[in-house]
Amino acid sequence: MKTIATIVGARPQFIKVAPVSKALAATGTVREVLIHTGQHHDAGMSDVFFEELGIAAPDHHLGIHGGGHGAMTGAMLQQIEPVLQELKPDRVLIYGDTNSTLAGALVAAKLHIPVAHVEAGLRSFNRAMPEEINRIVADQLSDILFASTETAVENLKREGIAAERIFAVGDVMYDAALQFADVAARRGELLTKLGIVPKGYVLATIHRAENTDDLARLTAIVSALETVAAKLPVVLPLHPRTQARMKAAGLAFDKVRTVPPVGYLDMVALESQASLIATDSGGVQKEAFFYRVPCVTLRDETEWVELVDLGWNRLVSPATSNVAEAILAAIGSAGKDAQPYGDGRSSEAIARVLAG
Repeated sequence: MKTIATIVGARPQFIKVAPVSKALAATGTVREVLIHTGQHHDAGMSDVFFEELGIAAPDHHLGIHGGGHGAMTGAMLQQIEPVLQELKPDRVLIYGDTNSTLAGALVAAKLHIPVAHVEAGLRSFNRAMPEEINRIVADQLSDILFASTETAVENLKREGIAAERIFAVGDVMYDAALQFADVAARRGELLTKLGIVPKGYVLATIHRAENTDDLARLTAIVSALETVAAKLPVVLPLHPRTQARMKAAGLAFDKVRTVPPVGYLDMVALESQASLIATDSGGVQKEAFFYRVPCVTLRDETEWVELVDLGWNRLVSPATSNVAEAILAAIGSAGKDAQPYGDGRSSEAIARVLAG
């Protein structure tokens, strides 16, 4: 029986863990130990995901959150190390591009524990983004790299990663979307509560530091969403960081319908029934595509370039563009019919490699 220590800490990682943990358990030869750093500690961004997605409670909850990137990552390094020293896993499994990802990779590498990285090879080519640094370092420290797309595979090869370490498995978020779509479709009560109708509203999410910590960009986004909301309802699950930055800057919504962070199933219900999604989240960009909802990404670049190429996603910089005009223009648009993220069985492919 192999022991795999899975290290996660943020909402998108919980979604990815759900199908992979299920697939690992089905092998019968892998024991998974789940370590939750606590990076997302709010019940609406953590606990509810474990409950809804059927993920077992974490074996270790480190309770680390808040502070700058250095302080947070340092605290994670300090607390993950003794857990892995005691556990002595055969492998550490990490996901995505968060501080939890980086800390898990660093501790494992220093303890000479092999590392597998799910969602390897993504690149925005913007090193001002902390996520980009996390991705690059995690990939270099991993000996098994699970790539979601062919673009990711090519990025890894260009960086000198040996081909035999790269596995093009598809995207585990697509697995989750397929597994939970029917359940989410039955959660129409949230739309009723918000006074909105299917395909009659814009869904927005804002959380990245490049937008929340830059007053000009944050102001432009708030103003744009208010403009759109004067024409069509805008629903915004409000991230705690965004709320704090808006309050500090004296910004507030009047017309936009803000709600606390929602669970995965409610989020899928909101995404799948929206007329358009405006976001700076990498995961939400993909989920918009899974449900064939046009997306405006409020960033200067995206890791999911295939969605832009297919016409489902439009990049709109809050620093240089008329965001409201771009959102309104994209409503009703559609891209090409393609599926660049695999066949919905990525988790099974990952489990086979890890079990083998």
